This record gives sequence, structure tokens and C-alpha cells, in this order.
Amino acid sequence: VVDLNRLVREYMQTPEQKRIEQTFPEILFTVKLCPDPLPIRCSPMHVNKCLLNLVMNGAEAVTGTGTVTVSTDIEWRVQEPGPGAGDKTFVRLSVGDTGEGISPEDRERIFEPFYTKKVMGRSGTGLGLAVVWNTVQEHEGFVEVDSDTDGTVFHLFFPVSNQPLSRENNSGGIDELTGSGETVLLVDDEPQQREIARRMLELLGYRPETAESGEQAVEYLRENRVDLVILDMVMDPGMNGYETYRTILDLHPGQKAIIATGFSASDEVKKAQALGAGELVSKPYSIASLGRAIQRTLNTEGKEKRRKKS
Repeated sequence: VVDLNRLVREYMQTPEQKRIEQTFPEILFTVKLCPDPLPIRCSPMHVNKCLLNLVMNGAEAVTGTGTVTVSTDIEWRVQEPGPGAGDKTFVRLSVGDTGEGISPEDRERIFEPFYTKKVMGRSGTGLGLAVVWNTVQEHEGFVEVDSDTDGTVFHLFFPVSNQPLSRENNSGGIDELTGSGETVLLVDDEPQQREIARRMLELLGYRPETAESGEQAVEYLRENRVDLVILDMVMDPGMNGYETYRTILDLHPGQKAIIATGFSASDEVKKAQALGAGELVSKPYSIASLGRAIQRTLNTEGKEKRRKKS
């Protein structure tokens, strides 16, 4: 029994997803997760494969700039005749794109093995959606597809489990990643992200402080010291992560910091790391990836680097 939200977070940090992002730099990949745990009895490897296939298909459906969104939720639905048919609560995994949509003719056949519009040997085998369909069926769920000229969304429904999360999947092995009460200042302009990260930091044994902007972080650090700063790179309007870190170093030379971003390493990220910022954590981050990044940064000897002024 695994939390579907955790599987999504972990997938978004996989090398496969990073390669997709590099292949389609004009596409924005976003994640919108249900705030509550979504326990399902599943094969994590097969759910990961479903995500990979659907995200890749979504990216290939977009011409030029666009968005691919992965979201989760929980729904009370009536399942049509089939394995596990009846009224029940389902966990919904959705992957949507802003492409041109699927024609009604193609929609009738998209789950057939080897039916594909792709170039064979270059972008796929035609088995991706068949794998998705078979995986969901084996998990006693079902699939729905919404598509029009504004884009397509694949909805995968898995029966919710009333059993406790497996110990391995629930803890994620965080016992080895806990801190010793060090103070961490989290700087992020998204309220939900701040709250999620604050809870993660508390679970990891740190004392979190939060700031909703670079300016607020700088004001806090004029009067206070912290062991580590976690900086969001994009905070509009106002100072971005690089500008914030550069100003912080004027107050506290050698201040240890981690960069958190939903995008790949930009010039601003590289400039912040040149000033001394350590790890780069990709959003949405898991408690394990955050814990490892904090440990590595705190355990690194503070090497003061010559600060560069832009």
C-alpha cells in the first residue's frame, strides 16, 4: 500500500522525466497533488511506467510551447462492469496536455497494442497506452479520456485502500536523514509549498522558519542567524533566489544554502551556486530528497567563495 502522491513526486525526479524536460524545453511540466494521502495497493514500478508513458505522450502532443500537468485527487465513482465493479472510492491520477486533442476516430483505438501515430523506432513502439490500459485493469481500476481541441487528459482510477501504508513506503527511510534541531529558513512565495516543506522539515527534526519573499528573508536575517537557507529561485514580483542569496551573503558571509526550483538549472541557479549555494533540489521534492540535500549541505565544510557582483 503506497501513497500515490509519493509515487508522483518520486517520478518527477527520475532521470527519465529529466530527459523528457530536456527534450521538450518549451513545455512547462506542472504537478497538482491532493493535500491528503492517497493510499492504493499497487506495483510502484508499473505506476511509474504509466506516468512515464503518459507524460511522454502529452509532451509529444504539444506543438511549440504548452503545458503537461500531472494531478491527483480522490473521487466517489460507479465503476462499470468489470473487475471490482460497483460504487466505491477511487484515487484519480490525471495527466493532461495542451495539445491539439485526439480525433474521435483515433480515440477508439488508442489503447490497441501497436496502434500509434508516432514514427516507429524514433519516438515509441505503440505499446505505451496499451501498457497503461493493462496496468490499470490489473489494479482493478479503469481509464477515462477527455479530449478536445484545447488538449487531452487521461484519468486513471485506482481503488483506494483502507489498509495502512506499508512501513517501507510510509517512512521512506527518513530515520537516517533526520537532523538535530538545526534552524532552517525556507524562502518560497507559494503558500502551499511553504506549508508542505515546513512539515517536512519538522518531520526531519529541524526547526523551520519561513519567509514568503526574498525581501522578507533578508529582513529576518538582519536580526537572526540560521544554519541553512532553502531558496526558491523564482519569486515574482521582487528579488529572485540569486539576488536574495547575494544579499544574504553581505549579512552573513559563508551562509549555507540550498536552491529549490521547478525548472532545470538556469543561469541564475548557476550564479547562486558560484556564490556558494550547495545542492539543487527539484520541485516537487520528496522528504527523502530534501533530507539528503540538507544533510550533504550541512555536513560540507563552509568554503568561502569570492562573491561576484552583477
